Amino acid sequence: MAVLTVRNLPDAVHRALRMRAADHGRSTEAEIRDILEKAAFPAERVKLGSLLASIAREAGGLTDAEAEHFNLRDKTPAKPMSFE
Repeated sequence: MAVLTVRNLPDAVHRALRMRAADHGRSTEAEIRDILEKAAFPAERVKLGSLLASIAREAGGLTDAEAEHFNLRDKTPAKPMSFE
């Protein structure tokens, strides 16, 4: 796991973080990890797959024939490997 050092953090900010951590019943370090995780991965963020699916729905979707063009999977059965 990565280690992060924050320099020149104002005392008032540190005190506020300690108080916030105490309110949540965890250490200051755990509180800061939680804050950073929520900032990096907000719950309301739109994921690429969801965005593309919503665009396709708004455009009217695809017919089965159109969707078949995107089916690129090779469906031939795999052959067992021989070590001889």
